[in-house]
Amino acid sequence: MQLFKKTNIDFIGKRYYAFAFSAVLLLSGIVSLVVKGGPKLGIDFTGGTLVQLGFQTVVPMSELRVALAQKGYPDAELQDFQTEKSVIIRVPKSEKSATVLGEELTEAVRSQFVGSAPIVQRAESVGPAVGRALTNQALSAIIWATILIIIYVGFRFRSTLWGVCSIAALLHDVLSVVGIFSIMNKEISVTVVAGILTLAGYSMNDTIVIYDRMRENIRLSKKETLAEIINRSVNETLSRTIMTSMTVAITVLVLFLFGGSVIHDFAFALLWGVFVGSYSSIFVAAPIIYEWQARRDRKRAVAIAKGVRPGPVLKR
Repeated sequence: MQLFKKTNIDFIGKRYYAFAFSAVLLLSGIVSLVVKGGPKLGIDFTGGTLVQLGFQTVVPMSELRVALAQKGYPDAELQDFQTEKSVIIRVPKSEKSATVLGEELTEAVRSQFVGSAPIVQRAESVGPAVGRALTNQALSAIIWATILIIIYVGFRFRSTLWGVCSIAALLHDVLSVVGIFSIMNKEISVTVVAGILTLAGYSMNDTIVIYDRMRENIRLSKKETLAEIINRSVNETLSRTIMTSMTVAITVLVLFLFGGSVIHDFAFALLWGVFVGSYSSIFVAAPIIYEWQARRDRKRAVAIAKGVRPGPVLKR
């Protein structure tokens, strides 16, 4: 099934608009991260206790925050899910177990909001040592995933050019996810890291499909320019890219809407990642190859003019 019969979009000609959009997208996230002092890490990484309380009625956040402060929890962080009438309360440091702290918070809320009937829906506790270990493991997973992707793509395409450009597109996707989480004041938890790694695999697969078509067309076509070959390759795979992205996005959207608060942020990271990953495969990954090769060609021309041995060309 083809969504588009035949398209002839000049992606290379419009690459600077795409680069400008990506710059705005990434810079807004970076500015948010700098202003807020880095990503907002969950208790998985910082240590602490998380208690999720469910209510019969909606409880105003401002009043709940004041009530908890009066009961001895001024540093408690709140996150509400009004559609589910529940609130996540994070206490940074506590020597009490998650069960005991959950009971104390329940009593504190019950005494202030009569008729709200709070119940503990979830109670988790993570120590600082475990948090540091999870942080190291998450960073290690991301670094090793990046290295292995470069090796795999470089080996498959027999050139580091494809591997480095695909990683550049991948970093674009990961940074945009981290940035949107910072802008929306969402926490980076272990499940979100899992979502980012899943997104990396999806985005890389999408990029490789386009690169594969580009490499095939470069080998077969001797008369077209590189810009014409890239445009034709992206147009030939456009229907497949959009159909795949829509299918994945619908599945993730269902998880986002009906999966519950536990996987809400995981589904949000994937949902945003599918959108950005599909965009970057078309408007970032392919044009980067063109820009890289154009720069190589200019250096090659200068080297030949100076009588110096030129660098390699993109193989046909």
